[in-house]
Amino acid sequence: MSAAERELTVRVDGTRCVGTGACARTAPGDLELGPDGRARVLRPVSDDLPNLTEAAELCPVEAITVHSAATGELLAPRY
Repeated sequence: MSAAERELTVRVDGTRCVGTGACARTAPGDLELGPDGRARVLRPVSDDLPNLTEAAELCPVEAITVHSAATGELLAPRY
């Protein structure tokens, strides 16, 4: 798998986020809580699939999604 195929994009739906902080603790290089107490993305593209997948799965309101940057395929959460 090439580096480009491993690239991910993460999105946070700020209207759904309730600010538990679980995502920021799980993927601190990619997510943080902003001044408004809601999650926000730090890096537009990442390759940290394990931590980002876990962060998306831990979100109690499903505000975080992880996609393949190359194809747009939804990788997490898996419903």
